[in-house]
Amino acid sequence: MSEWLVLSLAMAAACAVVLTIVVINNRRLPDDDDPSETPDVMEYMTMMIGVVYAIVLGLAIAGVWEGRSAAQESVRQEAQALHEVSARVEVWPAAVRERVRADVDAYVSHVVGTEWQHMADRGELTDKGTELLERVRRDVTDYRPADEHEGEAYQPLVDQVAVVDDARSARGESAGATMPGVVWFGLITGALVTVGIIFTLQIRRTPRELLLAGLFSALIAFLLFLIWAFDAPFGRGVSADPEAFLNAFPHLRN
Repeated sequence: MSEWLVLSLAMAAACAVVLTIVVINNRRLPDDDDPSETPDVMEYMTMMIGVVYAIVLGLAIAGVWEGRSAAQESVRQEAQALHEVSARVEVWPAAVRERVRADVDAYVSHVVGTEWQHMADRGELTDKGTELLERVRRDVTDYRPADEHEGEAYQPLVDQVAVVDDARSARGESAGATMPGVVWFGLITGALVTVGIIFTLQIRRTPRELLLAGLFSALIAFLLFLIWAFDAPFGRGVSADPEAFLNAFPHLRN
């Protein structure tokens, strides 16, 4: 099911539930009910609960967005380091150069074609990807430069492979959901409480009040969906993409 369809259904369901409760609750009120009797302290507490929950939502959104940005940056660093390996090996003999580039291409093809979907489905890296990267490392570290010119490229190449390994590890750490379950419990409970407090103010069935109640509940549903979509940087609709690899290795585009 599409993530945007889930969002639409969630927002529609939130609006329907809130408006139904408002209508049913309003029908049960006696004719002499006076909404102006709501204590001032109740309005103050309602406002404070809304403010606190808004701060919590803002922090949660900022946290998952930062995690997504960090995941995308790790992808960029990994792709750039692989590109540097492929470019700097130019000074080595043709046989070694072609072997390194072929193994780099095999690794990138696996990441884009197989590992990316594996991360989305299972939240982890593949053993095959680790094996292919180790092959690239062995290609570089096992070669013995024949002269000083080749030797000058050796250590930078080793360093770039280390950067790839580090960026890959960071990508693996970001592959799964980052938001703890207890935080989700607090966000959902807070949403129920925040939406529920509108009934303490004795909301009526006027079009204006029903519209505001519906929009408020839809906004809460949208913000929770936004957090959920950003929570797994590689696994959901608003996710990091492998475009950095394809930009660095355009010949591998299908």
